[in-house]
Order: sequence, then structure tokens, then C-alpha cells
Amino acid sequence: MQQSLAAVTRLAHTYIEQQGQQLLDVALIPQSGSDRVYYRINTSHGSMIGTYNPNVKENAAFIHFTNHFNEKQLPVPRILLANTDGTAYLQTDMGTNALLHYLETDGYTDATKALFAKSLGELARLQVLGHQGMNYDWCITAKEFGRQAIKSDLFYFKYYFLDTLKTPYDKEALLDDFDAFATYLTRTEYKFFMFRDFQSRNIMIQNNEPYFIDYQGGMKGAPQYDAASMIWQARANLPNEWKQDLLNHYMDSLDALLPEKMDRNIFIGQYYGYVLIRMLQVLGAYGFRGLFERKAHFLASIPLALSNLKWFIENRPLSIILPEFMRMLKICVSPAILEQFTPPTANPDTPLTVHINSFSYKKNGYPQDDSANGGGFVFDCRGILNPGRITQYKTQSGQDREVVDYLEQETKMPSFLNSAWDLVDISVEEYLKRGFDRIMINFGCTGGQHRSVYAAEQTARHLRNKYKVKTVVNHLNKNNWLKTLES
Repeated sequence: MQQSLAAVTRLAHTYIEQQGQQLLDVALIPQSGSDRVYYRINTSHGSMIGTYNPNVKENAAFIHFTNHFNEKQLPVPRILLANTDGTAYLQTDMGTNALLHYLETDGYTDATKALFAKSLGELARLQVLGHQGMNYDWCITAKEFGRQAIKSDLFYFKYYFLDTLKTPYDKEALLDDFDAFATYLTRTEYKFFMFRDFQSRNIMIQNNEPYFIDYQGGMKGAPQYDAASMIWQARANLPNEWKQDLLNHYMDSLDALLPEKMDRNIFIGQYYGYVLIRMLQVLGAYGFRGLFERKAHFLASIPLALSNLKWFIENRPLSIILPEFMRMLKICVSPAILEQFTPPTANPDTPLTVHINSFSYKKNGYPQDDSANGGGFVFDCRGILNPGRITQYKTQSGQDREVVDYLEQETKMPSFLNSAWDLVDISVEEYLKRGFDRIMINFGCTGGQHRSVYAAEQTARHLRNKYKVKTVVNHLNKNNWLKTLES
């Protein structure tokens, strides 16, 4: 982290001196899963984003694509400056509100739907106009999303999700179906620039207009893939009537850019094939991050992804016969598998309350449980790097954004909590099934201010999101914290 901050700060000083501006502050932006580190750099003339990424090839792809798209006047940021070794660059700030934020904040309103439609219209422009004159030699991996790339996504699903179910299948027949499906999808009439990860999280909204970020994985490919990625994004979970309306709007936008009108029956047939590919790629990612890396958020996302797949299989038959493939997909969405990945959830009559405490080993000692049954957990957070030893965090707590970012990005706290939750979840699920009314979970650290507080808050959030269970959080050493700025 210090290396990334130093590189971005040096670059910012160079740019700011060139522009005659004054540097005000540099703030870390929470990471979203990649190795890239982002900073928001505030200056006397506004803000910009500094990016540090040791993957020089990935940076070069993003910079090249961005400069090319700006020449076409497409809605992307501008590159302001890059360092000589290719590990850091500055770009214009597209703001803090992604399209997903509007969906989660405002819900399925007409205004939100209009933003989705506008984004798909701009996607069509990015694909067609961005393709014109694009040098695909800058692509990170393959230049084109062809048979091998499609089969790679299918195998990703196979290895990281399907095979974990321990369900027997005809391997040779399944591989034959994979090959036939990949061949079918590559026989598309149109190939333009493919964003590859077009979803509401990668669309920033400024002044009611969409701007795109994180397209460094782009390549040449079928335009249907990007539309499918956004319209069928599992986390967005758009209503079915929206999906059809948005697809029609996207096809209208694409048609307006083509020299001849498309055959919509053929286009839609392949579109649904790419919807399935994207769904399976996402399930593979959830399987890898959740079942193999044991990250709770991704495990919790699997039921929704399976529900989407179930609806798709039952309502959107493919235009190609794939017997073994479809047999296995139906097993994936069978009641037994759905139940396997769907945790029990609380209802208003559920008696269980989870009491979660943070405490100081030095000041408080172990919390006392005065309930009749007792029971629960005590987790020692002192093996995690202590933010309290860093001057800027001494008067903050595990509730403050800066401390949260430090613990999530600079320490092993995410792994620690995922391991703790593996144990906690077993008991919470059993307590819900058996109608118990209380369980206590405790997190201790030296001062009871940073690590244990963060762990307690995040555990409460995890349990509320996963089980809809009532939680009560107490920070037992709060009166002894070094003074913080409380709102």
C-alpha cells in the first residue's frame, strides 16, 4: 500500500504542478476485488482518480482503450498522466454513484429504468464506434471472444461450481455439448468491441448521464454478451418486464448504428445463448470466491444466481439441442441443490437474537453471559495488524471508513472473519431450526476500539444479510476509547 500511495502521490504532484493547482488530500477508495488500488485526489480545482496496478499490460490496455474512446467522443474518463514504468496513472473522476447505487437506493422506479436504458444506448455506441479503428493487439488476453474464450467460461463453471456438487455426469457428452454450444455462439453476424464486464457497478452516473469504467478486459466479440451481462446481472435482479423492454431498447439503439437492419430473430436467439454463458461464468466466479476462497459474500450470492438460472431454463429455451448440458443445468437448479445453498432465514416470529460484543482484553476481560443456556463464541483479533498503532487512526474506531479500509486492504482481517463466520453460521443455522432465542458472539482485541469493533459490526451485517436475524451490538470498551469525532 505504501508503494502504491507513493507512486500515485508522485504522479499527482507532477500533474498538479503542470496545471498550477494545489494538492489538498489523497484518500483511498475501497477495492472491489482486483489488485488495482484507487485513490481520490482532491485538488484546488476539483478531484481526480489515481490508479496503481502492478499489472502493466492491464494498465496499457485501459489507457489505450480510453484514449481511443475519447477520440470517438464516447462516455469514458480521460487519462491525465501516466508514469514511465506503467504502474500508475491519473484519470478524471467520474464521481461516486454507480448505476447500481441508484437501483439499490431508489428501487425499480421509472427514473432508474431510464438510466438503464440510457446506459444500453451508450453501450451500443461504445461497441460500434469503439470498434472502428480499434487496435485489438492491446487486449490483455485474447483479441476476440471466440470458441476458446467461450469454452473457457464454460470450464470455469464446470470446475468451480458444477464439479463441487459431486453429481455424476457423462464427461465426454458434456464436453461435446460445450464444443457445439461454443461453435453455435461464434457464428454471429456482428462482432464489435465487447466490454466483457458490462454491469451496473461499472457505470457511473453524472448529471443523469452514464459513464463507463473498468473495460480493460475488453476484446472483439458479439454485442449480445454485454447486453446480457447488464440486463441479467444477478445482483441487480431486474424485473422480467424490464428485461424485455431494455433488450428492445438496446436493439433499437444498435440498429440505428448499423448499415442494414438486423435479423432480430437470429440476434435474440444468440442473445439468450450469451445470457446463459454469462450466468454460468458468474456462477463459476461465485463458486471460486465462495466455495474455494470461503468469502461469505459470494456464498450468499449463489442462491440468487441459481434462481435466475432456474427461471431462465424454464422460460427461455435455447435454439440448439444440448442434452447432457441441459440435464446437468436442471440438476443445478433442482430443489435439493437450491436448498443446499439457501440458508434458513428468520421471520418476525423467530425468537433468536444474536448478541455481538467487542471488548478489550486489557480493560474488560471476557464478556459475561447471564442467559440460562449460555453458549457462543469468543474470537481473539490480536493476531491482526493493529490500526491503533498508526497515528492517523488512534482517535478513530473500527466504525470509521479509514480504519475499515485499512483493515480490509492491509491486514488479514477478511480471511479471519470468513473463517470465524464458517463457525458462527453453523450455530446460527442450527439455532434458527431449533427455535433457540439467544447466542452470543464476542470479538476481543487489545484496546477494544479498532479490530474487535470492526469485526463485531461486520459480523452483525453478515448475519442480518444472510439470515435476516435480529442482532444487538455492544462495544463494551467504548467509554475508554480515545476521543473520536462523533456525529
